[in-house]
Amino acid sequence: MAVCARLCGVGPSRGCRRRQQRRGPAETAAADSEPDTDPEEECIEAGAAALSGAGGGRSAGPSPPPRCSLLELPPELLVEIFASLPGTDLPSLAQVCTKFRRILHTDTIWRRRCREEYGVCENLRKLEITGVSCRDVYAKLLHRYRHILGLWQPDIGPYGGLLNVVVDGLFIIGWMYLPPHDPHVNDPMRFKPLFRIHLMERKSATVECMYGHRGPHNGHIQEFRTWLREEWGRTLEDIFHEHMQELILMKFIYTSQYDNCLTYRRIYLPPSHPDDLIRPGLFKGTYGSHGLEIVMLSFHGKHARGTKITGDPNIPAGQQTVEIDLMHRIQLPDVENLRNFNELSRIVLEVREQVRQEQQQQEDGPEDAEGCSRQSPQEPQRGPAQPTVEPPAEKGSEPGDGGAAAAAEQPVESGQGQPFVLPLGVSSRNEDYPRTCRMCFYGTGLIAGHGFTSPERTPGVFILFDEDRFGFIWLELKSFSLYSRVQATFRNADAPSPQAFEEMLKNIQSLTS
Repeated sequence: MAVCARLCGVGPSRGCRRRQQRRGPAETAAADSEPDTDPEEECIEAGAAALSGAGGGRSAGPSPPPRCSLLELPPELLVEIFASLPGTDLPSLAQVCTKFRRILHTDTIWRRRCREEYGVCENLRKLEITGVSCRDVYAKLLHRYRHILGLWQPDIGPYGGLLNVVVDGLFIIGWMYLPPHDPHVNDPMRFKPLFRIHLMERKSATVECMYGHRGPHNGHIQEFRTWLREEWGRTLEDIFHEHMQELILMKFIYTSQYDNCLTYRRIYLPPSHPDDLIRPGLFKGTYGSHGLEIVMLSFHGKHARGTKITGDPNIPAGQQTVEIDLMHRIQLPDVENLRNFNELSRIVLEVREQVRQEQQQQEDGPEDAEGCSRQSPQEPQRGPAQPTVEPPAEKGSEPGDGGAAAAAEQPVESGQGQPFVLPLGVSSRNEDYPRTCRMCFYGTGLIAGHGFTSPERTPGVFILFDEDRFGFIWLELKSFSLYSRVQATFRNADAPSPQAFEEMLKNIQSLTS
């Protein structure tokens, strides 16, 4: 009733529909072209005018401007007004009066709502050929299925996945995002349609499956060849000469069982803050014989986390693959000493011991923890992190001269980056990694046996190369993972709140723990 009162210019206790119920058909038809009036309201306004004119000898002020009802506006102006309102408010507006309801059948209104709310840039006029109106597209397709737009993680055992549901022209399409072929981590993502939803001749929306096999089936050699070429970019003859043949066959058999019935969990992109080391988001990373996997990098105060969106039988999707301690920066030695794996290992283990001591002090008492926090080398320089700068390299420095922890106390200065090379004996799937880095931090990586057995966090080094690439050296595995940003724009993927994002991380992790 309050909406009706504001739009039609009647009192708060009166409405168009109530008056129409008291009128006959002829009076109701006439009401569509004449402004509504109410005798009681006119009496109240007349009394108010009399009071203002008889103010104990005071001179009357200027008369208020005449009131204008929306019903007096021309239809084309009402169309412009209604088209600027959110589509979810228009059904309530249609209940105000017959004139509003008739105007809301104008397709121009709904064409604008489709474009502004859902980004439909197609020429919607061609819908007239199929007999489908823009109002049908909005109500039966876009608004009805709005809740499935965004990012989802399919439940495919330990492998997970990334599904992006978008409005694509006059369709809603679910695109399955796949990493590039191993080991080309810098290549763009691959994607294929999983399903689509569209309207056919004013009927309800139709859902069509566009991916996978039809009905229960047994894999045979030709199907496996096709899957292998699409998923890995390899031939059957290739993998029979490599160690990864068992892992690839296992994934083919596992995923083939889920082609026809999948459940999905909504995922959000991590929120961004001005003091983040780099912009958070999705990255492609190398994971040895498991190939490339998708990892979400997010920042949580003094730590950063990499959460698997796709996984493998050792570390399944949803688990936290790496954690970076932003309070413990590592100064790498010069290139010659960096080639020595034992030298890097000693620096990292020294920082790990420092972290252990600080954690022990925090557990022993708050005063000790507070004192340790004040002595923390990175805290005086917290604030907006500058990914384009680096600490000066201490060439020829010895680990005994304060070690890696002391290097973090050095002030940050501008520069082109510190030379970087992998230590001898550290394996990498991709030798095309950057040869300079901006900064390094102590971190831990999650490793486990097959079936996620005996998981443990082991020390490592997080290497920031630039805004879109970072790496991680797994000390115990003597392995290097290179990560490259997923260069794609995702709509409807932001978390409604930081709390909702944290809850999402807990949910996807608990399902695979």
